Amino acid sequence: MEDLENMPEDWTRALVMMAHPDDPEYGAGAAVAEWTTGGKEVAYVLASRGEAGIEGLPPAESARVREAEQQRAGAAVGVEELKFLGYPDGRIEGSLDLRRDFTREIRRFKPQLVVTLNHHETWGPGAWNSADHRAVGRAVLDAAADASNAWIFEELSDEGFAPWDGVRWVAVLSMHPSHYANVSEDSVSRAVDSLAEHERYLEALSSDPVREQAQRQVDLVTGAGQPRHRRVGFELYNF
Repeated sequence: MEDLENMPEDWTRALVMMAHPDDPEYGAGAAVAEWTTGGKEVAYVLASRGEAGIEGLPPAESARVREAEQQRAGAAVGVEELKFLGYPDGRIEGSLDLRRDFTREIRRFKPQLVVTLNHHETWGPGAWNSADHRAVGRAVLDAAADASNAWIFEELSDEGFAPWDGVRWVAVLSMHPSHYANVSEDSVSRAVDSLAEHERYLEALSSDPVREQAQRQVDLVTGAGQPRHRRVGFELYNF
C-alpha cells in the first residue's frame, strides 16, 4: 500500500453497510475506532443477522447471539447505532428490495462517507468471495447513487425519506485499495477488543483462543510489522 493516497477527512458522518455481524470487525474496526475517537459519527447497517453463521447452533439462537455480539463489538469502537435489515444469511440477492432498503438507510442517516465490504468475485487468487458480500457491496454502491435521485424509489419520499445528495464517497474494504486511513495503536487495540466480542462465532471457526484470532486478523488488516504506521486500506469511489 506504499503508493496509496490518504483517505479524505473532511466529513462528519459515516454509514458502514455490510452483510453479516462480524463483517465490520474483520476489516474496518481500527479505522472506525480512529474516526469515532476524532469526533466523527459512525453507524452500522447489516443486511442479515448472521443466523447461518455458527455451525451446530440453530438459526434463531444464532441470530440472537450474533446480534448481541455485534452490539458489543460496535460499542467497543464507539458505534452506538446499529440496524439489521433481516435479509436471509447466505441467501442475499442483489434485488431492487435490497437497493431500496439501503437507499432508505442512507437517506435516513445522511452520511458523507459510506463503507462496505469487498464486492468483487474473489479475495485474491483462489479465494472466492461469498455471494452475500458480492450482492451487498454492489447494492450499496448503487444505493449511494440512488439516494440522491428523487425519481428512483419515489415511495421513500412518501415515507418521509427525502433524497440525500450528500454522499461523497463509498469506501470498499477490498484487495484493490487506492486509499488508506492511518490508525493509532489504541485504535488497533480497540479493534481487537471489538472483533473478540464475536466470541461464539470465533469459537466455531477455530480452536485457537478468541483473542489470538482477533489479534491476528487485525494485525493482518493494519499491516503489523511493516516499516510504517498502522493503516487500513480502502478502494475509494467518488460520488
